[in-house]
Amino acid sequence: MSGVIAGNLRPLAEPDLALVRSWRNHESVRRYMYTQHEIAEQEHRDWFARCEQDPLRHLLVYECDDQPCGFVHFTVQTAGKVADWGFYIAPEAPRGTGTGLGRQALEYGFQRLALHKICGQALGFNQRSIDFHRKMGFCQEGVLRDQHFDGQQFHDVICFGLLDSEWQVRG
Repeated sequence: MSGVIAGNLRPLAEPDLALVRSWRNHESVRRYMYTQHEIAEQEHRDWFARCEQDPLRHLLVYECDDQPCGFVHFTVQTAGKVADWGFYIAPEAPRGTGTGLGRQALEYGFQRLALHKICGQALGFNQRSIDFHRKMGFCQEGVLRDQHFDGQQFHDVICFGLLDSEWQVRG
């Protein structure tokens, strides 16, 4: 499909940490995160070490033409068939990269992880993420009013869900 930057997913590895942290700390990404402080190198390494030990966490890099251009993660619930996801693309990634990442990630979640449902959340002021979830086929399942305090004000959290059966129909 035109306008979509196709790529592949692979596991996040230690050599990727500096690049992924630079994306996460970029203002265009950081302002939409629950934790909005700049992530220090050791904090990032500690997070990665914890995730590597957790079989319910799946950290992935999205590559386009063998170049990293995005990050996605799944946290599987203990029941094993439902997961939360989160993602971001490199700030300089070309238009269409997010759609490619989203499609590959959802395919990974439903096929490789055999999930029944993938859940996502977006801060109420993050219209791009809200629109992206809808574009990927997610249904809005609720609004957690004034759920997140950013240190200055409260924000709604928009909750989304996508079932495997809904994804297969779109596929």
